[in-house]
Amino acid sequence: MKAAVLYEANTPVVIEDLDMEEPAQGEVLVKLVASGVCHSDWHVVKGEWTHHALPTVLGHEGAGVVEATGPGVTNVKPGDHVILSWKANCGLCEACQKGWPNVCYDPLQSPAYRRRSDGATINRLAQLGTFAGYATVPEIAAVPIDKAVPFGQAALVGCGVTTGVGAAINTARVQPGTTVAVFGAGGVGLNVMQGAEIAGATTIIAVDIRDNKLDMAMEFGATHAVNASREDPVARIMELTGGLGAHYAFEAIGLVEAPFLQSIQCTRRRGVTVWVGHAPEETPVTIDARELMQEKTVIGSMYGTARPQIEFPRLLALYKAGKLRLDELITRTYPLEEADAAFEALGKGEVARSVLTFD
Repeated sequence: MKAAVLYEANTPVVIEDLDMEEPAQGEVLVKLVASGVCHSDWHVVKGEWTHHALPTVLGHEGAGVVEATGPGVTNVKPGDHVILSWKANCGLCEACQKGWPNVCYDPLQSPAYRRRSDGATINRLAQLGTFAGYATVPEIAAVPIDKAVPFGQAALVGCGVTTGVGAAINTARVQPGTTVAVFGAGGVGLNVMQGAEIAGATTIIAVDIRDNKLDMAMEFGATHAVNASREDPVARIMELTGGLGAHYAFEAIGLVEAPFLQSIQCTRRRGVTVWVGHAPEETPVTIDARELMQEKTVIGSMYGTARPQIEFPRLLALYKAGKLRLDELITRTYPLEEADAAFEALGKGEVARSVLTFD
């Protein structure tokens, strides 16, 4: 199969011929049809996340068709359409048993790819590596879905949609009639806005430094737009909320310190701040301890506090009911061979989400 391999940070990906293991006990072989291009992949490409060993096949937002199953698999069968979850939770640790598989202590591993030319091992980003024709994964990582859902839209649910919508609904538990501020109108931030809208927030303030991203935000549930390159976003949010501040604020950028701080400063007393953006390694955030003295809460959100086996079908039900915008998220599609062009568009802020499609 063809796959996009990153050998070294800040270099183009290499399209390679790789082999994949047949599914063993409890594993599923999936023929991939579409993969989203996520900011997390871009962190690895830029060398900002070094905990992902290179060389690696990029990609962790995938959807496709079950090709084969190993012994003991009961949840899916050949021909089923599935979304892949990058958190193949063990089901047995304390976090899993308490209903938080998104922070599983001992997630299951997937077999590595092998380079066809010499049999060398090639890693898989987030144990998926969806920039490839096939993926063998633990059964728990293949979530069956309605066959009527297009693969491109389904793939985005595998990470960005679940991360954003889940941060609003599951992590923050946004309440109806409240005010929400979202720092960052990229793929995840747009989905935070959608989640806040679905939860019933009536004021949703989008903050970004690009006007085109703010225009997108107004199409994804935002009621107000603030360009942080032209005005102080905290002051503007305070003005829009009668001087009280937002009930909830979300940092969905994960690049520099300022939005992390601003997402705390713009909330009201007993306000809730959720950090969704995954920052580069060793990104310090220094706050005045008194910022939290009015009983403010700051919490990180991992994978939207999601239980993929439950969340993925629910999100697709919202999509089919016209309450979750997935078609509009896909700004561009690319073949696998143009993965670098997809990253370039992401870096320039030209897209809500790009999708790679496979023959």
